[in-house]
Amino acid sequence: MYLGIDIGTSGVKAVLVSETGAIVATAARELALSHTAPLWSEQDPDAWVDAAVGAVDDLAARHPREVAQVRGIGLSGQMHGATLLDEDGRPLRPAILWNDGRSHAECVALERRCPSLHTIAGNLAMPGFTAPKLLWVARHEPQIFERVAKVLLPKAYVRYRLTGEMVEDMSDAAGTLWLDVGLRRWSALLLHAVGLDLHHMPRLVEGSEVSAVLAPEFARRWGMANDVVIAGGAGDNAASAIGLGAIAPGDAFLSLGTSGVVFRVTDRFAPAPASAVHAFCHALPGLWHQMGVMLSAAASLAWLAGVMETPAAALLAPLGERVDGPSSIKFLPYLDGERTPHNDAAASGAFVGLRGATGRSQIVQAVLEGVAFAARDNLAALSAAGGPIAEVDLVGGGSRSPLWAQICADVLGIPVHRVEEGEVGAALGAARLGRLSATGEDPAEVCKRPRRLASFAPRASVTAAYDEAYWRWRELYPALKESLK
Repeated sequence: MYLGIDIGTSGVKAVLVSETGAIVATAARELALSHTAPLWSEQDPDAWVDAAVGAVDDLAARHPREVAQVRGIGLSGQMHGATLLDEDGRPLRPAILWNDGRSHAECVALERRCPSLHTIAGNLAMPGFTAPKLLWVARHEPQIFERVAKVLLPKAYVRYRLTGEMVEDMSDAAGTLWLDVGLRRWSALLLHAVGLDLHHMPRLVEGSEVSAVLAPEFARRWGMANDVVIAGGAGDNAASAIGLGAIAPGDAFLSLGTSGVVFRVTDRFAPAPASAVHAFCHALPGLWHQMGVMLSAAASLAWLAGVMETPAAALLAPLGERVDGPSSIKFLPYLDGERTPHNDAAASGAFVGLRGATGRSQIVQAVLEGVAFAARDNLAALSAAGGPIAEVDLVGGGSRSPLWAQICADVLGIPVHRVEEGEVGAALGAARLGRLSATGEDPAEVCKRPRRLASFAPRASVTAAYDEAYWRWRELYPALKESLK
């Protein structure tokens, strides 16, 4: 048996996976977010630990025999979160999360201080990344900054509490702006730019390597053996890729979760910061990935459902499983700013083209299409950076809508495959990494691709109309940019 634990933003998921790769059981615990000021997003690091331990407690209570057989554990987690520890390994303040936007000025300062940032880290400085957060703390909370002994990412803090070891994997470390992503090692130059050095960083391992052994107190608590290993693990997107079997160069997927991601595996470090494409290490040695990120994908539909006080399923139902062409309404899904391709934390959402005769279904369709158009922006950015993407697997909560899947295929102009993913993608990937660390198996034998449930091809009858609609949609952001800030 193998255990995967995903430290998400809204909750922690734990999944128990058998030797055959089947999911035996799952458990989840919710997490609370704190927004004490505009653009701020924070969490209590100890809440991650309590939720992770609680989720495994639940599994152990319901499936004691299976949990006792666990040989390896993998961790995945929300990326970029700055967890600042003192000399005693205790948090100095709440963790500043990936969706915190307070450090825009610090991003400008960091780019100015370190002209080689893009070359080494492979990414633009964005408020979501870890390094600008530390500059913000140094500027605004200097008394705390002076006491920082270690900076850990969320899952690394959970690992530390479960094992006593401070270790990070390459994929998550790549999201700090402190990693030399091509060479897969910490960069002393990038650390120096924010007033830190190598002593502030945890030890690095590959995601499929053994990082530590589960502490005896937890082994006893869960009825496990004393030699259960914990893998390096992965950041949530790389872990999801492992769960989807995206481990060969060219493998790609589109995730329509709360945020949206277009992800492609590469066999080399291929940065493209000019179009705000992320270039990170993958969770397996010798692999990297490119990623475009939309900050509000399924969150856009959830927002509309909240505003209209109607469940999302009820909003979608009148539209059926396909539409005859683009909505007359245009929607910019920038409810929380945008990363790829604009790198604009101040960007806002907008509806354009509303008329007195506009009905609810047209607005709902516009939201689905706006997210699909944003995904096309991401696809174009990745294609320009590393060549065309021929097809994508579709995952995340939004993938459950056949209508949305068909709209994505029509807008992107490539086949879109809805796959059997469930709600445990990242946790499943973490469990697979736990297995690899325990057994040393060939990743190709463990990281199998999920079954395709349905495939959606672009429809010739609407392709031209969606192309025209996309290019008209593209004109909205530059036209409205200044007025919507």
